[in-house]
Amino acid sequence: MARGMATAEAIATNYNRNPSSLSAFPAEIFSNRRDHKASVDSAPSKNHSALKRPVGTMPPGYNATVGQLKTFVLPGTVTGESRDIELGKAIVRAFQTDGILQITMTPEQWKIYSEAEMASKRFFNKSHIQKAACVDSQSYAGYIASGEEITDGIADYSEIFTVTKDLALDDVRVLDKWPCHGPTPWPDVEFRNPIKEYMTYLGKSGEKLLDLLELGLNVPKGSLSNLTEDGWHHLRVLRFPATDKTNGKGEEGRGIGSHTDYGLLVIAAQDEVGGLFIRPPYRDESYANWKDSAAGKFEHDDKWVYVPPQEGVFTVFPGDMMQYMTNSALPSTPHKVGLNTGERFAFAYFHEPSFQSTIKPLPGYDAGQEPVEGVHYGTHFTNMFLRNYPDRITSERMAEENRYDLLKTRALREPVAIV
Repeated sequence: MARGMATAEAIATNYNRNPSSLSAFPAEIFSNRRDHKASVDSAPSKNHSALKRPVGTMPPGYNATVGQLKTFVLPGTVTGESRDIELGKAIVRAFQTDGILQITMTPEQWKIYSEAEMASKRFFNKSHIQKAACVDSQSYAGYIASGEEITDGIADYSEIFTVTKDLALDDVRVLDKWPCHGPTPWPDVEFRNPIKEYMTYLGKSGEKLLDLLELGLNVPKGSLSNLTEDGWHHLRVLRFPATDKTNGKGEEGRGIGSHTDYGLLVIAAQDEVGGLFIRPPYRDESYANWKDSAAGKFEHDDKWVYVPPQEGVFTVFPGDMMQYMTNSALPSTPHKVGLNTGERFAFAYFHEPSFQSTIKPLPGYDAGQEPVEGVHYGTHFTNMFLRNYPDRITSERMAEENRYDLLKTRALREPVAIV
């Protein structure tokens, strides 16, 4: 039997166990659940069984349900046949009920992920002077020290290297001083090459997911994937200290405060230590991070779900632009990170529209949601980084050179032909 058909049948059996649930979406998407646990739908790929790691326990001091996420295998290609439609609807349903899902890594992706993780550990093991030198004043790419990132007015303990679109200094957008555009200040090729290769493979998975979501949402082909031509894809390489090795900034035990992410999809991976919490959709809760900040919302209540580490999978959840486009049919998933008893390493890849794009509701999902003129993605991205890094050299230079005002110009609101 063809691999794609086996996958589709496995999804139909494991996920819904009720064929009728794969048809039309229910009239009531969300529920006020007390139990957030989903069923375990498939085991990690056996290709990685030789590299088993211990499963991390929940960070101390947190009150949350332990989640068991639905796990999907992406097809080699998305053809639009019935099995792809079935899979797309199952993915939509998983986002609507749990806010997050897992996709299995291929053996090649596991190898690339492992090499990127090793490169990450080598980088974060460098001296502070070496890491702090990796900063660009035009983009928000580069090193972010522990305590530098601000979420809801509180410093986070996360230590980060951000990779944005790596543009040469003679790129026309850099020469014209577009906000957030510039080179990535790589420390060395030993870090750059595995990280860029990792992003390339995640980009391929991101495109497959968009293709499947178009089928699952029943929108015309290209409604999502056309937005990502010259997409503003970026990556956060993350290190979190152990609870007993913090620097005294922020709240005790907080890695990153509650927030939602900016764009279409987040594809994340974590090591065996664990620290990620997500908040499933609730009927009585709403977020519109492009209008009012979602940072810090419900930080300390008991409706969070802990995402235990599982080898050989990526976790995936929607961002702000996906929520806006679908009129909250796929809501942006709030999440946060707690510090654990051991040092933790993770990646968060963001599969995004082009910087210049103005996001509009998808066909069939336009309910007059505000802003009715659409959301300019580049402005939303810039606003979020200005909020998180008010004192960074990039923010200072943007103000000094009036770069922010360029976001209103025609040049930054039309697609750019890249040669």
